[in-house]
Amino acid sequence: MFWLPSFSFLLCSILGVTALPGRQRATPKSDYIRDAVDAARVLNDEWYNDSNGQWQDLWWNSANVVTTLGGLAQVDSDYKTTGIGIVEGVFSAAKGSNGGTWLNNFYDDEGWWALAWIKVYDLTEDSRYLSAAEDIFGDLKTGLGATCGGQWWDKDHTSSNTINNALFLSVAASLANRVGNDKQAEYRDAATSQVDWLLSKGLDNSNNTFVDGLSLDDCSPEGDVFTYNQGAMIGGLVEVNKLTGNSSYLDKAAEIAQGAMDHLTSDGILTELSIYPDADQTAAQFKGVFVRNLVSLQSARPNSDYIGFLQNNADALWAQDRIDAGSNEGQLGSAWQGPVTSVSAASQSSALDCLVAAAAVSS
Repeated sequence: MFWLPSFSFLLCSILGVTALPGRQRATPKSDYIRDAVDAARVLNDEWYNDSNGQWQDLWWNSANVVTTLGGLAQVDSDYKTTGIGIVEGVFSAAKGSNGGTWLNNFYDDEGWWALAWIKVYDLTEDSRYLSAAEDIFGDLKTGLGATCGGQWWDKDHTSSNTINNALFLSVAASLANRVGNDKQAEYRDAATSQVDWLLSKGLDNSNNTFVDGLSLDDCSPEGDVFTYNQGAMIGGLVEVNKLTGNSSYLDKAAEIAQGAMDHLTSDGILTELSIYPDADQTAAQFKGVFVRNLVSLQSARPNSDYIGFLQNNADALWAQDRIDAGSNEGQLGSAWQGPVTSVSAASQSSALDCLVAAAAVSS
């Protein structure tokens, strides 16, 4: 089977322009699901190692793949059995390959795995996965008390970053929204304290996008603006809104989403800093984190611009960032507007995130 582009996409391609982010496509949900299943097949056939439960031996990226496959299983019931089978294998093999633990020296890595097992818990309602996330959170708490407040990025206390703090928020709020009443208070308190701290440090700039972290010298905001920080912040804010009913958190999430769509795109296509992912292969994962969490915001506060943005990006990557023939057919690169470049498990799963996101918001 092959992709049949809508008339609007053909016209845009002929004219050499890209549709505006808010312009919704005629592509049906079933097409996005078909493409996502194909992308997942290539991802697993090419890069999954069932002996260590990882894709291309990438640790934190593999946690994101678990989350992405869980999302695919949620939008496509026909994929559920396949998806659960894969992530069950990861649950035993990946932990075993890491010395029998989900923990390491980096708190953001641990946060990704906690969110992965929360996603699988949502998919399966198997308490083993929620318990794994709770166990990981126990270690995440040991990173609190950084020089500038919040959580350290690593156990050597070398950095105070946005990503690990946003993930801490998301994990705490997600657990509070899922555990029994006897446990909820601990997670609620952690989430509300963390969101207050995150929103008080001036990490967001005039574009409503979050920079990478805080200087340990004077606790001033510093660093580049990455797409995954925006996605992680949106996801955490959506969960804490669900927890508290405070709509101001959705207001902030919407500001971040708009900031990213306005300033982290090229002709409407989500675009990472030009030096990435060539300088760091794992950075190809970043954009998938953003689109995945934009779906969460769309579910909480529907906005037709989000639908158009996700469909536009999914259509672009399938038409312009996919190898369509030869031994590498079906592989997806890191630049969604094309040409295909820097193909990896990270780029494949990030693009898969976008296809799943487009399916989730389409009818």
